[in-house]
Amino acid sequence: MLAVKKAVGGLIRSGPVPKHVGIIMDGNRRYAKNHKMELKEGHNLGFESMAQILELMYECGVQCATVYAFSIENFKRSSYEVAWLMELAKSKLSQIVENGQLCKKYGVKVRIIGNTSLLRDDVREVLVRAEEITKDNTRAILNVCFPYTSRDEMATSIKRTVEQSLETHEPIDEHTITNNLYTSECPPLELLIRTSGTYRLSDFLLWQCVSPDCAVVFVDKLWPEFGPWDLVKILLQWSFNKYWYGHGNGEVAPHTRDEIASLKDSQPALE
Repeated sequence: MLAVKKAVGGLIRSGPVPKHVGIIMDGNRRYAKNHKMELKEGHNLGFESMAQILELMYECGVQCATVYAFSIENFKRSSYEVAWLMELAKSKLSQIVENGQLCKKYGVKVRIIGNTSLLRDDVREVLVRAEEITKDNTRAILNVCFPYTSRDEMATSIKRTVEQSLETHEPIDEHTITNNLYTSECPPLELLIRTSGTYRLSDFLLWQCVSPDCAVVFVDKLWPEFGPWDLVKILLQWSFNKYWYGHGNGEVAPHTRDEIASLKDSQPALE
């Protein structure tokens, strides 16, 4: 299995690779309902999918991944579901940071971005610990948006920008606002993926994704169904269009589809 991942990663790294990828991991609840599971089981499967996809991303050379783990709007859901999501986040993030191979193997620095003042103290403590444990990692970044909305991020950035301008008397423009976003330490967003067949951005990285250099890809599969080969197809498509057209937008080329099919036929399942 490791050999397969390295082979796929080597193929994708032979061409352009998006430095920063954002993911709206949508569809956990619908997956649970479709399979007659409890909602919490759908969310649990979603976190498992996240770990697999992130590992493949970093193997392929992605420098930064930003995942939409919990929206500020999600606090409007039932108290039971919100409480379960908090406990799941504590458990899975601790597992990834302390016991999993993701951060250790790929040198991933975890950053929690969002309005953490809205969280319970016990949840916030786990998130702070995850950042502390990985703070010296320098090879890659994982931004976990929890809890987050783009409107809140932009409002926070504007507040910081105005405060700085009052002190320095420097003019305010789009660059100063960009420099005060939660993602200011990261490369520009070049690829945004949303699963579940829903064609909207749900208040996620709205400032970052307006660049003409950012490709937005909508996938019909629910997040727990989104597998490594789905990611491979998207990355190869992005690479082809970046190489030939200078950006990651456009349709996948026929020979790119043939490469994917050939890899899938000749290799065991990529998990």
